[in-house]
Amino acid sequence: MTLSRLELMTLYRRLYRHYGNLHWWPGETPLEISVGAILTQNTAWTNVEKAIRRLKERRSLNVNVLGRMPHKRLARLIQSAGYFNVKARRLRNFISFLQTRYGGSLTKMFKQKTDLLREELLSVNGIGPETADSILLYAGEKPVFVIDAYTKRIFSRHGVLAYEKSYDDFQKLFMKRLAPNAALYNQYHAMLVNVGKDFCRARPRCDSCPLNGWRGVPPLQAG
Repeated sequence: MTLSRLELMTLYRRLYRHYGNLHWWPGETPLEISVGAILTQNTAWTNVEKAIRRLKERRSLNVNVLGRMPHKRLARLIQSAGYFNVKARRLRNFISFLQTRYGGSLTKMFKQKTDLLREELLSVNGIGPETADSILLYAGEKPVFVIDAYTKRIFSRHGVLAYEKSYDDFQKLFMKRLAPNAALYNQYHAMLVNVGKDFCRARPRCDSCPLNGWRGVPPLQAG
């Protein structure tokens, strides 16, 4: 089903009236945001916050410290994020890439052209499109639209694109129609995540959803 830029921006304004400015992503530094993007895979954000807080308490949220830290110690520190052995390896892979390719500097890394940097991030074992794009958008302030399960669920339920379509197919819905603006992408994705968490659940709460009636989903009741 076709989707115009006008419709996307009308949808954006509709969500903005409900949520206001969400000031996403939570994190004080690009490194903290990047670490959070890796740790949040397959877990609730509250669990990630605990892991990041523990890293801070141990003065370990630092590229050099993380680069020297033994796997077992890192896994213990991030245990609350779940799948901690797997995520410790992924985090170490990212830090190793950052040190080897950019001397440990996120500032240098984010000076790389966006398309090239995205390819590099995707080559890091354990970093997929959603994680790479979260790092680019939220830590690097690059105009890359992040797609997640909430976004796919919302747009498939409203008949825009089948849920089974690829990450790239969903991403093109936004990036081919909206101006390349990191602040716009940031706020838009944040609002979609909140709609997914608050309303568009496995068992949807359509009656109170700010998207109620968009494209006739669910069918509006007369009267």
